[in-house]
Amino acid sequence: MSLPNDLRYSEEHEWLKVEGNKVIVGITDHAQSELGDIVFVELPEVGDEIEADAPFGSVESVKTVSELYAPIAGKILEVNEELEDNPEFVNESPYEKAWMIVIEATNIADVEKLMTAEQYKNMLEEAE
Repeated sequence: MSLPNDLRYSEEHEWLKVEGNKVIVGITDHAQSELGDIVFVELPEVGDEIEADAPFGSVESVKTVSELYAPIAGKILEVNEELEDNPEFVNESPYEKAWMIVIEATNIADVEKLMTAEQYKNMLEEAE
């Protein structure tokens, strides 16, 4: 399982990459492997305001539909529209091609509340 050290992680299995006051969000390698083959991704519109811990979209796999939860509050600046035609990117490249949204964070300091790679790894091991 891939787990980049330069990212932050949520309990809902989203990853975040901070760039200034912007945050790039996707789902973790662990999440995509648990879901199985992703066949559809539903994402919000650019300009939408999202609240931390509230659903912002969903991913549909051959097994199930799972909500995506915003790890941080803010305004949607970008949406990865490539996932509409290529949902398999989520399985193939969860940290590169399959970023989902870019958020302008309401409070960038909230990122510090999220887990480091080591903390996320420990959470997964405890759940086994």
